[in-house]
Amino acid sequence: MRIILLAALAVLQISFTPPLRAAGSAGLVLNYIGQQIVPNQTRFKGTIVGGLSSLDYNTHTAHYLSISDDRSRTNPARFYELSLDLAKFQRSAEPGMAGVAFHAVTTIQQSGGGAFEKNSVDPEGLCFDGGRNKVYWSEEGRREISGFRSPAVREMNADGSHSRDFVVPVYYSPSGSRLWTFTGSKGVYDNLGFESLTISTDGTTLYTATENGLVQDSPPANAYRGSRARILAFDIATGKSIAEYAYDVEPVTSAPSLLGSFAIIGVSDFLAIGDRQFITIERALNPSTITLGRINTGYTVRLYYADARNATNISGMESIAGKSISPIRKVLLLDMSELKNADGSALAIGNIEGITFGPEFKGKRTILLVADNNFSRMQFTQFVALEIASESELVERLQ
Repeated sequence: MRIILLAALAVLQISFTPPLRAAGSAGLVLNYIGQQIVPNQTRFKGTIVGGLSSLDYNTHTAHYLSISDDRSRTNPARFYELSLDLAKFQRSAEPGMAGVAFHAVTTIQQSGGGAFEKNSVDPEGLCFDGGRNKVYWSEEGRREISGFRSPAVREMNADGSHSRDFVVPVYYSPSGSRLWTFTGSKGVYDNLGFESLTISTDGTTLYTATENGLVQDSPPANAYRGSRARILAFDIATGKSIAEYAYDVEPVTSAPSLLGSFAIIGVSDFLAIGDRQFITIERALNPSTITLGRINTGYTVRLYYADARNATNISGMESIAGKSISPIRKVLLLDMSELKNADGSALAIGNIEGITFGPEFKGKRTILLVADNNFSRMQFTQFVALEIASESELVERLQ
């Protein structure tokens, strides 16, 4: 998602804090290992590193894949292969990028071959299927004055060449009014489409989610109301959609304090951790809360445990507005706003848009997050490492 902030932001360090136990989290504890920051305008093989909007770990290579949400404006749409040495992650206010190494960049190709032209694509989510040696990626779609484009989920080969498209239900495609306020408008809101991708733990199902509801389902979230988003499941073997579930996005945590300002929130990514169970990221931005210096970036990021096992399968329902359905059950795991640096100062939270399981670190499983800098000097490319404090507590949660 492209968000341009209104004031210059300074980079802060995520540091170790005592284990945080979120209310209702059933004992699941996430500890911070540290973070690293890639300087803006970092170049790699002729490209500017930025817009990193996903993260997936390849256990065979111990490397990560991350897509750039560059709309082929700065460089052609692409994804990176990189490594993260968690032993070098720091808990300092100035972490640097030691332990972050880029190894390859791959251009994403159109179905007929060749790179995407400028402003013809909006890549957001990515995950790697090691069993099939395929890379799946999502495109958010567009609902702008310059035209509409349907959200998409696609498969490519490791060299970036197009393999196939997954079949997205037609009611996700934007139609009607650009401002969506006129009767009959349908589909995703602009910039609130398919930001995320994850593969089921058994490797058979691919999931994506809308950041907010579809136009015909609910209004977009703001400081006063949430939005009913959808999680969409595909059968990887056939490429067809097989299930959909309603997911209730929270309201933005605080109202804008500036006249004419805005506040937004959405599901920026999620991670499958069991049978129709996920860790979801809800990322909010309230520009009016931004402060100069090393205090507040305007972002609020919360991680939730989300369980769809008893949710209504709304597959095929063009609209769920006013319908009696059971949404996905969710419980707060971690509010990153509560975290502090080693010196006790507030944590500067980046625009977190990617999540993956990482390698074991000191005998504990890890979760890695990445923040998209939107190619803005006022934001930063941030990698955050978390430790699952107790594996047994996670296992108990999945029973």
